[in-house]
Amino acid sequence: MRMVDLIAKKRDGQTLTKEEIAWMITGYVKDEIPDYQMSAFLMATYFQGMTDTEQGHLAFAMLNSGDRLNLDAIPGIKVDKHSTGGVGDKISIPLTPLVACLGVPVPMISGRGLGHTGGTLDKLESIPGFRVNLSEQEFKNQVGQIRQAIVSASGDLAPADRRIYALRDVTATVESIPLIASSIMSKKIASGTNALVFDVKVGGGAFMKTEQQAEKLAHALVGIAKQAGVQSVALLTDMDQPLGITIGNSLEIAESIAILRNKGPKDVRELTLTLAAHMLVLGGKTHSLEQAIGMAEDALRDGRALAAFKQLIQAQGGDVRVVDDPSRLPQAKYKVNVKAPHGGVVTAIDTNALGLAVMQLGGGRARKDDKLDLAVGLVLHKKLGTPVTAGDTLATLHADTEDVAAVEAAVQRAFTIGEKAPTKAPLIKKVIR
Repeated sequence: MRMVDLIAKKRDGQTLTKEEIAWMITGYVKDEIPDYQMSAFLMATYFQGMTDTEQGHLAFAMLNSGDRLNLDAIPGIKVDKHSTGGVGDKISIPLTPLVACLGVPVPMISGRGLGHTGGTLDKLESIPGFRVNLSEQEFKNQVGQIRQAIVSASGDLAPADRRIYALRDVTATVESIPLIASSIMSKKIASGTNALVFDVKVGGGAFMKTEQQAEKLAHALVGIAKQAGVQSVALLTDMDQPLGITIGNSLEIAESIAILRNKGPKDVRELTLTLAAHMLVLGGKTHSLEQAIGMAEDALRDGRALAAFKQLIQAQGGDVRVVDDPSRLPQAKYKVNVKAPHGGVVTAIDTNALGLAVMQLGGGRARKDDKLDLAVGLVLHKKLGTPVTAGDTLATLHADTEDVAAVEAAVQRAFTIGEKAPTKAPLIKKVIR
């Protein structure tokens, strides 16, 4: 086989065989296929797509490129959650300790920021000392001891995905459904999980802009999970505005701590509780979603979830003091208020533009080797449907430079201020089993 032939085949809309996909992934991991050829293949796939069968073959080829963890020695049904990426989406951070404290092991293999969306690992690394690179044995031990871990995929775990994931981010191929589905599933199946909850974002700030696209991705994820013998459920959730009021690594950790203190923005709390409920049902703790939500609410109220987060931080080498004193998190040097040019009501938010604004401040990656500024970001003061008076603060920039005029202007343009409040969209749009 030759890689150039597979690129041409996919470019022309043909279907690759299981053997061709396995050969390509094996060759890429062994450095026999260079980045520029894999980039060409990714772009061809972006435009031509893949069949359901091809998606499955790609996921399992990436899964088989490395080790597969066996967590059978850990009691209980292991349940993980994955989000397809959104702006201000910090849900994994409060969700993991919340579910773990209720007795369901959460072996979470997570990722870094892609394009305009943030990454859970980057956010956790804003906690001084927090280690996301654990060995497989450390990962197993930690899940066994405290029922939770949030880590990056080790070099031995789906190494093909780790490399392709970084390449997609810098080749404008992030939004491809087969690439997203195969990437997610290769990591998640490799982590040894028994069940999965998918949070498939849909809207202006998501990779899937329409409900039709999101539903297609959800079915792809659930379909691959079924092939792997993994129970799953997918929720389509709204991303036409940022989730919560913070965008940026350390800022989102502080917001996550607020949620674990039974405070914080209503939408972040609602989604955390809903996803927790589905994880508790899949984990065998109850058959009732309503009862599961009640269990999760109790754990937020009585402090068990917060205590579990401290356990997670301590186990992974982080400074536990940030939980009681979030000012220990990285702090930006400058704060700049972005003002409303006129009065009215917020009728639309360009969520994608806000994610890109944080990238421009240094909080996201334009290239795969970019170093992040973990302190920068945005705090939103107005969201959809909020009344605005001329001169009101729409958002506050947290920056490490005073030269933010272009970002300030971009953030101001991201808010559409009209006369009539928009119809409120439901946060949870659909559940796919």
